[in-house]
Amino acid sequence: MLQAIRQFFSEQGFLEVETPVRIPANAPEEYIDPVPTLTWQLQTSPEICMKRLLCRGYDKLFQICRCWRSDERGSRHLSEFTMLEWYRSNADYHDLMQDCRGLLQHVADSCTPDSCFTRNHSKIDPHATWQHISVQEAFLRFAKADTLASVENGLFDELLTGLVEPAFEKFNVPVILRDYPAQLAALARLHADQPDLAERFELYVGGLELANGFSELTDPQEQRRRFIEANQVRKQMGKPELPLPEPFLSELTAMPPSAGIALGVDRLVMLTVGADSIDQVVAFTPESL
Repeated sequence: MLQAIRQFFSEQGFLEVETPVRIPANAPEEYIDPVPTLTWQLQTSPEICMKRLLCRGYDKLFQICRCWRSDERGSRHLSEFTMLEWYRSNADYHDLMQDCRGLLQHVADSCTPDSCFTRNHSKIDPHATWQHISVQEAFLRFAKADTLASVENGLFDELLTGLVEPAFEKFNVPVILRDYPAQLAALARLHADQPDLAERFELYVGGLELANGFSELTDPQEQRRRFIEANQVRKQMGKPELPLPEPFLSELTAMPPSAGIALGVDRLVMLTVGADSIDQVVAFTPESL
């Protein structure tokens, strides 16, 4: 499958890059805790360094790498996992959606006997017409709730995981959930026509969240403000504040209009082989070490 991923991006003219996994600062996020290593951190994502490469003129990049997130463990989560990220300059989240379609079709054709993925013993066909649905439409349809109101009253995550995501299990095609509330997209560009929304989407296959992508924010002042706000929320939650990635912020003005996305490779393997748990697709679980 890794060979299929590399073949797809090579044929699309992307450059494969390798960036450091031990860095001074990740992008501060409220609910993601980095793994400390002495005075630095292991990367929660390669995004900071990859975006700095965008700022330096590399226009189509991808990377397959290890990432670490503290205290993440479950049937779909590992603290150490494999991430695929890719970035395009002079692009937006619509371009990433097309990339996702091409990538999943290529992986399914290369790695499965019937060109379909499997989740909960059901087949999902990436060659059929994908379902595109806005977050607001999904919440009204499956949770009987307004999206922005759910953010304000603190019920968004509960409704998303309890009612919206399970509804996606019934779709036999991949689902693009798009246009998130601006408060839930700290690194994304705001929607041109609806400034209370961000140009962010998530990809689901058989109800399994597979990827998160967005049109990139390129305003360093606004990005700094959002990082500071995320640290304030962390402090209110009793978590330590995280250092800001200052070199990234200082170079951000040089980033062209761009879009980037992160995809969980272990989860894609799960869908390729029909596994129920992430434990089934890695050589060693943390408990076996």
